[in-house]
Amino acid sequence: MDREVLRQRWLKEALGAAFELMPLAGDASFRRYFRVLLGDTSLVLMDAPPGKEDVAPFLKVREWMRSLGLRVPELYTANVQHGWLLLEDFGDRTWAEACAAGDEMPPLFADALRQLLLLQQGVNAPELPAFDVERMLQECDLFFDWYLPYVAGHVPTRHERLRFHEQVRPWLESLAALPRVPVHLDFHSRNLMVPEDGLPLGVIDFQDAVMGPVTYDLASLLYDCYQDYAESERQAWSLAFFEDLPADIRRVYGSFDTWHRAVRLTAWQRHIKAIGIFSRLAYRDGKRQFLSELPLTRKHLLEGMEFLGMEAEGMALLHMPPAHLGQVVPST
Repeated sequence: MDREVLRQRWLKEALGAAFELMPLAGDASFRRYFRVLLGDTSLVLMDAPPGKEDVAPFLKVREWMRSLGLRVPELYTANVQHGWLLLEDFGDRTWAEACAAGDEMPPLFADALRQLLLLQQGVNAPELPAFDVERMLQECDLFFDWYLPYVAGHVPTRHERLRFHEQVRPWLESLAALPRVPVHLDFHSRNLMVPEDGLPLGVIDFQDAVMGPVTYDLASLLYDCYQDYAESERQAWSLAFFEDLPADIRRVYGSFDTWHRAVRLTAWQRHIKAIGIFSRLAYRDGKRQFLSELPLTRKHLLEGMEFLGMEAEGMALLHMPPAHLGQVVPST
């Protein structure tokens, strides 16, 4: 039976009353979202097609994060077999929209970092995948598989890929050696909601949580692919977070400069991944709007490489600019 028909049938049974269904903006996955209007009540329906998406990690991580005090959506009802979840509606206003509207950013940063510390120091974490060197390399390969051939117009050779792996592995090993904590993995301005009733921020899109570097989520927020904060502002919030870390973690770094360099290195790896994902979304999934995210993400990447002293590391392919934004370049 058609999925839309099944979805409507399930909602009628679950809600027991007339409702209106309105599509919401999707994300970088096969999940779809709908606003469900039920009288004066508004809910969000997550539609995660089985075989392409699995709601089990979302449910497991949501319950754990809620127990830590993070503001994650309340769950009203679920059909795990079909991949439907009815969730609390945080509204339409993301951090990104608040920023674009000129809202005061300090309260948002302060609350985001407060919730991030709750996450990192949370006990009884569920078993989470490891964010290790091999996974980081696989993410970097997205740049080779999608950005270089489809956007930059360069089909990399096997030798180029292997050479790149040799060059980046020591950097990634230093990331993997950092203290490990629970990591949201997409802690940025489009996954932090500003509810109508005010702070705390609503945290969404956490189903891909991992155990990874203590710097990861902070790097995602401060060096956000969708925002371009002043470096002085980034460093101020990085310092505030560093000073609130447990003493044993602070001792690993010894100084703020060492800590912030690790944050910049983390952001560098994330930007390589993001450029590859944006390119894949555009050319594999037909979501060409993600090409507009490439210029700022590349700016962050190149600035990070300069800061880290990578200019002489022979990573020329990471500097390669876009050449093809309107057509698919066939891979060979």
